Amino acid sequence: MKIKERILLAVITHVVLFGNGCIAQKIAKGTNTSFKFDFGSGKTALGYTAVSAASIYSDEAGFGFEKGAAVTDVKRSGKDALSDAFVTSTKPFYFSVKVPEGNYNVKITLGDKEGTSDAAIRAECRRMMINRIQTKKGEVKTVEFTLHIRDSMIRNSNGISRVRLKLREHAYLHWDNKLTLEFNSAEPKIDAIEITPAAKNVVTVFLAGNSTEVDQAEEPYTAWGQMLPSFFVPEKVAVANYAESGESLSSFIGEKRFEKELSLMKPGDYAFVQFGHNDQKQKGPGIGAFTSYKKDLKYFIAEVKKKGGIPVLVTSMQRRSFDSTGKIKETLGDYPEAVRQTAKEENTPLIDLNAMSKTMYEAWGPQESIKAFVHFPANTYSGQTKELKDNTHFSPFGAYEISKIIVKGIKENVPALAKFFKQNTPDFDPAKPDNFSSFYWPNSPSMASVKPDGN
Repeated sequence: MKIKERILLAVITHVVLFGNGCIAQKIAKGTNTSFKFDFGSGKTALGYTAVSAASIYSDEAGFGFEKGAAVTDVKRSGKDALSDAFVTSTKPFYFSVKVPEGNYNVKITLGDKEGTSDAAIRAECRRMMINRIQTKKGEVKTVEFTLHIRDSMIRNSNGISRVRLKLREHAYLHWDNKLTLEFNSAEPKIDAIEITPAAKNVVTVFLAGNSTEVDQAEEPYTAWGQMLPSFFVPEKVAVANYAESGESLSSFIGEKRFEKELSLMKPGDYAFVQFGHNDQKQKGPGIGAFTSYKKDLKYFIAEVKKKGGIPVLVTSMQRRSFDSTGKIKETLGDYPEAVRQTAKEENTPLIDLNAMSKTMYEAWGPQESIKAFVHFPANTYSGQTKELKDNTHFSPFGAYEISKIIVKGIKENVPALAKFFKQNTPDFDPAKPDNFSSFYWPNSPSMASVKPDGN
């Protein structure tokens, strides 16, 4: 189902489920939080729930494949119930489980006793969890990750309120009451899934930002925040991406997105904040980088610290704007410098994405850098009748490269968080970025018909 087709249904569902705070609380309290699913038509493992290709999601069942999934049951011989059968498809498919908001550990068993398997695993709105997991013939593997699930309700000492969502957000997979997994790539063969609540001491990394950071719902637009979860070890960190397209820091606060973060934040959690692209367009008395913007940054820092959290400031990445000599032109005015000043004045960790992205873009040059942004000829994607030419928003490749800069910044400036990176996370040099040919990303099914808000 396309985003436009989901909006009306999602709005109706949102009103029914969340229009009354008491109803929302009852649903959350009555929902199971631990699950074991055994896929395919074989013998069901002890303690697991059987899932066949015919298991379509409904609120009554609380789990199942989303409509449109073209999955097939496959049975193999053997005594191991978890690996004697699986489901697979030649097209991407989604599997959802009804859960209340929180952090969850997800364990997935993949493989085929008589063949190979090749899967990419994403969550919610194209959030990259496992970019590629391959198994040899007869091999079975298990992968794990920790995932943040949320709804739009704000539950705190002031009572119950809601984030002021934009119309399109009602159709997004990351604001509903489900944990949704996307299985992609050439041969995803899913044997079993286990879902359990994460331990209370799991660190949550909250992200506040705009379209360059949000979990973009549709191809080809992609942002660095949806790539970041793949770098962390399971059962240690959950990335909670609350960024949204078109937001400035002041609107992020005004729409209660920041209040939602604070309502879930516990001591030791992190709060990253990266704005600037949309803030620089705001006009009026007292509006500016060194006035209203710095004031909002300092408010953000103070409120996070009140909760025992750790704020991290991130300067805005550059736009792809080259001069005649192949150097990046500064287009963000004083906003990056305002962030640097605030970090120094407030003794707050800083990731200078602005400076490092400039280095990376210039290393690629005007032509090669095009591959990192949404530049595609007409008809590259289904229903795309016009050329896409966007020098602010990233392709999946570009978003992944930006996320590597964020990882570098964490290693250098937030070492207590960096200790939770996977052991195989390499060091990254923005002066020596990757080549496009080295990046793997099978497209998700949903394609954008319009560009994200903001520039």
